[in-house]
Amino acid sequence: METIENVKSPESSQKIPLQNSTAVLILGIFSIVTSWCCGFIAFVGLVLGIVALTLSSKAIAMYQENPGKYTEGSFKNVNAGKICAIIGIVISGILILIGLVYIFIVGATLSTLFGVLPWENLIN
Repeated sequence: METIENVKSPESSQKIPLQNSTAVLILGIFSIVTSWCCGFIAFVGLVLGIVALTLSSKAIAMYQENPGKYTEGSFKNVNAGKICAIIGIVISGILILIGLVYIFIVGATLSTLFGVLPWENLIN
């Protein structure tokens, strides 16, 4: 006969996936993709990366509280999503800076060009 201590309930032996683990991975990948696709307007990738990074920090905190409760695969998804989110944020930040420098250079060039042209002769 088995005693009650030796019998494990099915709920206690099954591990559950971390909350939002798939969402973190998808948002991290989309942050990389949208930062390249949108060009100078890389704000979409920046926002997706920040959201993924926030969700991943919450999921990692949940995993560290009770690692035996969650599956290892979901924890790996969260880590991969966090890495993708960081890459997406960096790429978006660099492209935003390049876009701002480009706008500044073009603006300075156009203001210089319009200041040099003889507008009085062209209008009259």
